[in-house]
Amino acid sequence: MSMPSSRDNSPTDPPGPPRSPGPLGLRTRKRAYFVMMGVCLVLIVLAWMVVYRYSIVAAVIMSVVALVIPPFAAIVGNAGQANRQ
Repeated sequence: MSMPSSRDNSPTDPPGPPRSPGPLGLRTRKRAYFVMMGVCLVLIVLAWMVVYRYSIVAAVIMSVVALVIPPFAAIVGNAGQANRQ
């Protein structure tokens, strides 16, 4: 009796209709936007309320990371099909 190899062409995807690639749904985009903006706020608050006492450099780095997040959050939030022209 032979053991099945890793190339036995068995399906690894769960049964059901295949997912089509495309923009995220409205609820998913809203959730991602609010999570990203929440992370941004948490980084700013932690950087200048807690971390600065131990390391100013770390607080500045956290602030720079928080500065980069909002543009990506806006891109994710506006990535829906209804906003395309």
